[in-house]
Amino acid sequence: MIKYKLICKNCSNIFNSWFASSKEFEKLKKNKYLTCTICESTKIDKSLMAPSVINKKNSVKDYQKINHKNIKNKLKEYKNFIKNNFEYVGENFAYEARLIHYNDKKSKKGIYGNASFKEINELKDEGIETEMIPWLNDKEN
Repeated sequence: MIKYKLICKNCSNIFNSWFASSKEFEKLKKNKYLTCTICESTKIDKSLMAPSVINKKNSVKDYQKINHKNIKNKLKEYKNFIKNNFEYVGENFAYEARLIHYNDKKSKKGIYGNASFKEINELKDEGIETEMIPWLNDKEN
């Protein structure tokens, strides 16, 4: 994956986007699939980007620790959001997801719980939208 800073030649809007490769960017640009987030123009070009550089004070190990901590914090935010806005169904996740999907059982809250990889894949094969999110224990720092 590669991240490019893009600029719209029409309105000078600058925005970022991720691409599978530089060839993929060129292919999308050629086929006019890239559009400005403001004016929807297809006149998009790459802009200059500053590379991520680690200075002498910060070693790669320090950078990895900081990045790891940021990821853990974001996962904790997701966990708190899910706990506060979704209903916990425990080990019955696959069953409850099917009930909602097939019986048009509309609950005020979404659900979360435990399911095996096999169950998740079966739900997805049935067209039931599910996501797996890493769940950090509260005791982890």
